[in-house]
Amino acid sequence: MDIIRTVEWMKQVARAARSEGRILGFVPTMGALHEGHLSLVRAAQLQCRPVVVSIFVNPIQFGPGEDFERYPRQFERDCALLESLAVDYLFAPEAGELYPAGFRTYVHVEGLSERLEGRSRPGHFRGVATVVLKLLEIVQPTFAYFGRKDAQQARIVRQMVADLNLDTQIQVSPIVREPDGLAMSSRNAYLQGAERQAATALFRALTAARREIEAGERDALRLVAAMRAVLDREPLVATDYAEIVDADTFEPVLRLRSTCLALVAAFVGNTRLIDNMVIGPVDDELKVEI
Repeated sequence: MDIIRTVEWMKQVARAARSEGRILGFVPTMGALHEGHLSLVRAAQLQCRPVVVSIFVNPIQFGPGEDFERYPRQFERDCALLESLAVDYLFAPEAGELYPAGFRTYVHVEGLSERLEGRSRPGHFRGVATVVLKLLEIVQPTFAYFGRKDAQQARIVRQMVADLNLDTQIQVSPIVREPDGLAMSSRNAYLQGAERQAATALFRALTAARREIEAGERDALRLVAAMRAVLDREPLVATDYAEIVDADTFEPVLRLRSTCLALVAAFVGNTRLIDNMVIGPVDDELKVEI
């Protein structure tokens, strides 16, 4: 596996791959890799050669008081995991390589960026959209792979790619979970003891909504109340939001009709976690993917 540190070197590798007619796949990450990330790498390898993985803890998507400084950084371990999967290239630039002195251009996807995560983390999606656009322009992949755990991020990236006529196709893969249902996240490393057990409340809240749906409930407000009840019963959990929204617009819905997302965000101690499930119509019934 070649480790690439500069934008120009990455561009040269990408140009060479395209000139040979190869299908280049790209998995952007912030490192501290877990099975969720590795599932994206495997999905890329089924469609693409070469596969590029990036590791870059993006400073402009962290707000004041967030965990940029303490975000898990495990570069040697991450490299070993990627080498075990025979990844072709790791793009790992320093911040100054992507944001040189005088940098002043940012990307904002209007409408989708202000709700939910955007409301709780002002400026977050501006940072995400900016770095993803830069990475896609540098790597120029045919396919780029994102996880559904960050559902709003994936929707925003798809909108940006469509609006700016980028050639990359965005692939979104299912959530990968721990045996007890906790969605895999690099921030799970912060959880210890009772907090780790309490963190399953997010999954349990979604499961409660799923049970209600399977029993015939279609009123979104009642389903939200069922999710909040589970979260509120856990003393170590402070709910940020629990909502059911249209999967395209991310606007709240009153009843389940078109494809929706149930989304939850909460603090477990000082650790902020998110999770979601898809609710979609299939043959006049509702299918729930958690």
